[in-house]
Amino acid sequence: MRTGDLQNAPIGVFDSGLGGLTVAAALAAALPSEDLVYLGDTARVPYGSRSPETILRYFYNNSAFLKNLGVKLIVIACNTVSAQVLDLNRFLDLPVLGVIQPGARAALAASRGGTLAVIGTKATVKSGAYVKAIAALDPGRRVLQAACPLFVPLVEEGWLDHPVTRSVACEYLRFLEGTDVDTVILGCTHYPLLKPLLTEVCQTIRPGVQMLDPAHAVAMEVKLLLESLHLQRSGQGTRRFFVTDAPEQAQAVASRFWGQAVGEELRFEQVDLEVK
Repeated sequence: MRTGDLQNAPIGVFDSGLGGLTVAAALAAALPSEDLVYLGDTARVPYGSRSPETILRYFYNNSAFLKNLGVKLIVIACNTVSAQVLDLNRFLDLPVLGVIQPGARAALAASRGGTLAVIGTKATVKSGAYVKAIAALDPGRRVLQAACPLFVPLVEEGWLDHPVTRSVACEYLRFLEGTDVDTVILGCTHYPLLKPLLTEVCQTIRPGVQMLDPAHAVAMEVKLLLESLHLQRSGQGTRRFFVTDAPEQAQAVASRFWGQAVGEELRFEQVDLEVK
């Protein structure tokens, strides 16, 4: 594909479900001229409890779909996949960015020098991907982790400020008590929707802690990458949204993730991938 064609090619984004729309929204806000194609693998969500081999297969499935649409770059909005497939560009013949490295860099930049913490799915936490990424940048920085598997279904249910969600958050975030943590990385694309509640809960456990959503950092790194490759598109970008199951249900809940700031209505198309 010629450089001019590549400039006008879309950016592909995929996640295990709809949570990655928080990353897509950050991309749309930072890069309004770029065309975006989003794939939510709603038929196989969640990925967090899957084996590494299965997650890698899903990575290939989703990436192949986006490549067939002619994307110039793929953003893996899923923390679980990014954690399992750290050497992303080794697998595909086009640029690939995950959320782990940008999130680690942003957390270190935001931190006041204290311990960092990561909350995420069981797979992300078990992989230690954020710990490794932070250690590569700052070997002396201490990192704590906690798996918070109930947050995803609570967000999917729309219980963003529900007493049950608050109670679960108090239990999950108890590990911060008595620590010097100053920055918590939201290591799952669903978690930014809980940021106000989590911040409030944190202030009662560890005052002064800040919650970091890697989405903005991902968008900034994509922007810099496109500039370095001279692949920026001009004009007004378009958006296409695909899911692998239940587009009507996705339509009903997606606005929570996409956000009002984008100012666009979402319409989902269904696509059939391997669903084993």
